[in-house]
Amino acid sequence: MTLSTCTTLGIIVASLLLITPISYSSQLVIRNIVDDEHKISCSIPENDIDLLEFPLNLEYLGAEFFLHASMGHGLDRYAPSLASGGPRPLGAKKANLDPFIRDVIEQFAWQNVGHLRGIKKTVEGFPRPLLDLRAELFAKVMDKAFGRSLSPPFDPYASGLNFLIASYMIPYVCLTGYIGTNQRLEGSASKQLVAGLLAVKSGQDAIIRGLLYQRAFEKVQPYGITVAEFTDRISDLRNKLGHRGLKDEGLIVPQYQGAEGKIRGNVLVGNQYSVGFARSPREILRIVYGGGNEHSVGGFFPHGANGRIARSYIH
Repeated sequence: MTLSTCTTLGIIVASLLLITPISYSSQLVIRNIVDDEHKISCSIPENDIDLLEFPLNLEYLGAEFFLHASMGHGLDRYAPSLASGGPRPLGAKKANLDPFIRDVIEQFAWQNVGHLRGIKKTVEGFPRPLLDLRAELFAKVMDKAFGRSLSPPFDPYASGLNFLIASYMIPYVCLTGYIGTNQRLEGSASKQLVAGLLAVKSGQDAIIRGLLYQRAFEKVQPYGITVAEFTDRISDLRNKLGHRGLKDEGLIVPQYQGAEGKIRGNVLVGNQYSVGFARSPREILRIVYGGGNEHSVGGFFPHGANGRIARSYIH
């Protein structure tokens, strides 16, 4: 009996000795992870800071466009601290979306809000720049893409299809920027952040392209122009504005441009190896300013984009 009791007590004590260090060390590991994350966020290489801040411009653009379109309000209602006192966007409003498209766009909106938080948690960032999201601006871009005035002027907020076509303009430019940025980063934490942002941004672009590809040969009313041609014209315009060759493709391409030269369908964009294209901040500014000149502000950013990289081009 005594032996049994001693044995039992011994087992209990041994168990406690085994359990206690495990619990204690687990707490230490958790704290170490937090400390490591804090340490990493504070040790971003100097050369990475501007590169990480620059994409805030496009994340602000996407967040405001998607928030307003899906819910009728933007950052000033849902996350005012992220706007950092920047001016309210021009002309953004709730779009005429069916429940499915509205749900998808609202998901994009909150994802972009998360991106803003993630970047601004890592680097200081800057206030929201003035954004032009008026229907008139989108109409102007579309007229430039087609080389003529569409009648009536294109309105991104008029229907779900129109909004998807307008949305085609935004995530892809951002993801090509992330690819270009990642090549220039030095720190592992910086690369990890951008890789994560790129993953979600690529998903957004893929969903937009996939939804439009389902309707590629549908004619957009009242223009009588197919969805595929709208995407071709927008992509061609971005190639021209970027001044760096072909880095953008519509939904239907010549077979030699398709994956492995085997197919015309082009639901995802890639080079001859089906690898994504990269753009520099300079190329992106040429596109979002709408004039092909990084020194001349306009387009979605009437007062210019923010951050040291963007401001360095403005004289």
